[in-house]
Amino acid sequence: MKSNIIKYTTILTLAVVAMATTSCKKDFTDPSRPSEEQVFSSPAGLTGVCVGLQRTYSLSRASSLYNLVTTTGLVTRELRLLNAGNLPEDQLNRGGTAVDGTNTMLAGLWTTSNKIIYDADKVIENANNLSDKGYAAGLIGYASIFKALSIGAMSMYWTDVPEGNGVNVGFVTRAQGFDLAIATIDNALAAIAANTPPANFNSSIPAGLDIVNTLQALKARFSLFNGKYDQALAAANLVDLTKRSTMNFEAANPNPIFDVHTSNFNVCQPLDSTMGLPVGLAPDLADKRVPFYMILSGSSAARFKINGFAQLANSAYPIYLPGEMTLIKAEALARKTSPDLDGALVELNKVVTKKASGDPFGVGADLPAIAGPLTADQLLQEIYRNRCVELYMSGLKLEDMRRFGRPNTERSRNFMPYPFRERDNNPNTPADPAF
Repeated sequence: MKSNIIKYTTILTLAVVAMATTSCKKDFTDPSRPSEEQVFSSPAGLTGVCVGLQRTYSLSRASSLYNLVTTTGLVTRELRLLNAGNLPEDQLNRGGTAVDGTNTMLAGLWTTSNKIIYDADKVIENANNLSDKGYAAGLIGYASIFKALSIGAMSMYWTDVPEGNGVNVGFVTRAQGFDLAIATIDNALAAIAANTPPANFNSSIPAGLDIVNTLQALKARFSLFNGKYDQALAAANLVDLTKRSTMNFEAANPNPIFDVHTSNFNVCQPLDSTMGLPVGLAPDLADKRVPFYMILSGSSAARFKINGFAQLANSAYPIYLPGEMTLIKAEALARKTSPDLDGALVELNKVVTKKASGDPFGVGADLPAIAGPLTADQLLQEIYRNRCVELYMSGLKLEDMRRFGRPNTERSRNFMPYPFRERDNNPNTPADPAF
C-alpha cells in the first residue's frame, strides 16, 4: 500500500482548531487551515479526526458499510441484483473471474479501510501525549473501534492484508490480521481501564456508539473468526446485551443502504424469504426475524423490499447485535477443545426463542426451543442457520460460510482479488486467489 501517495488529509474538515497566522513571510498555504501538527496535538483536533473515521466508515455509497453489506449480500446470495447496469455490483453477483482488480466496490473498501487505519493510528499515537488521560482514553477507544473494524473487514475479504502503512509495505496472513485487530482492541480496553473517559468526551462524539461494549463485542467476533474460542467466549460474556451500539444517520446524511437500495428498485433487494439459504437451512416459516428484515414490496421489480436496519433514511445501523454475542457463545462452546454441547444448545435456544420485545433492536425469532441432545454437527448447522437469519445483511456471512465449511456453490467468490491500484504500486501484493 503506497499510503505516502494517498496522503490522508482529514485536517481539511477541522475548522474548530483553525488559527490565524502571524508570519509576514510569503506562505502559499491556506492561513485559515490548521497544520497537521496542530490538529493532532489538541483534544478538539483529535476529536474531529475521530468523527471523520465514523463518517468514512459509514456514510455514502463509497463507505465501508455500504461496500461490506452489499458485497457480502451479493456474493452470498442474501441480495439479488435488479439492474446489471450497476457494473461493480454485477461483477460480484456473477462472481468467479468476473470479479477482478477493476471492481470499484472492492477498491473502495480497500482504500477506506487503509485510510481509517492510517488516521486511527495517528489519533492513538497522539492521544497518548494529551495531559487529560481520561479524554485520551476515550479517543483511543473510539479510534480503535474503527481501526479494528477496518482490519477485520480486510481480513474477511483478502487472504493477506497489509502489515502497516508505507511504501511497498509487506503483507501478513488474514489470521495475523485478526490478531492485529484484537491487539488494537486490547490496547484500547487497557487505556480505558486505566483512565475512565469523562462525560465531556461522550458528548463530543456522535451519539449511539457504546465504546466498551463495542470493543468487547469486536474482540469476541474476531477471536471467534481466528479460532480462539475461549477468548471469544470470555469477551462475549463481558458484553451487556441490554445495550445498543449504533452508527446513526439523518436526512442530510442518510443511511447508505437505504439511500442506494431501499429508496428505489434499481440496485439490490432481498433475494427472497429464504435469505439465500439452501433447502434444509431456510428459515422456519414462523420465524419473525424474516418480516423484520424484509417486507413485501408491492412492486413487480422485486417481491421483497429491505426493511430492518435500512428501512428509513435515518435508520441506525448496529455495529453488532446482542444476538451475535449469544451465538458466539454457542459456537465457542461447541467448538472449543473440550466442547460443551449442552451449554451451546442453551445459548442457541436463547436466540431461537427470543421475542422481539426482549431484544434492544427488536430482533426476535419467537420460535419453540430446539430439543436436544444434538450432535456437534447438528448443533453447528443450527448455529449457522441462526447466524444467517439473526445477522442478515451484517456483512459477516461470507466469513461464516467459510468457517462452517459451506460448499463454494453457495457463493460467487471465496476470497477477493487485490485492487489493481495496489498491485500496480506495491510489488509485495500477493497473488489473487483462484476463486
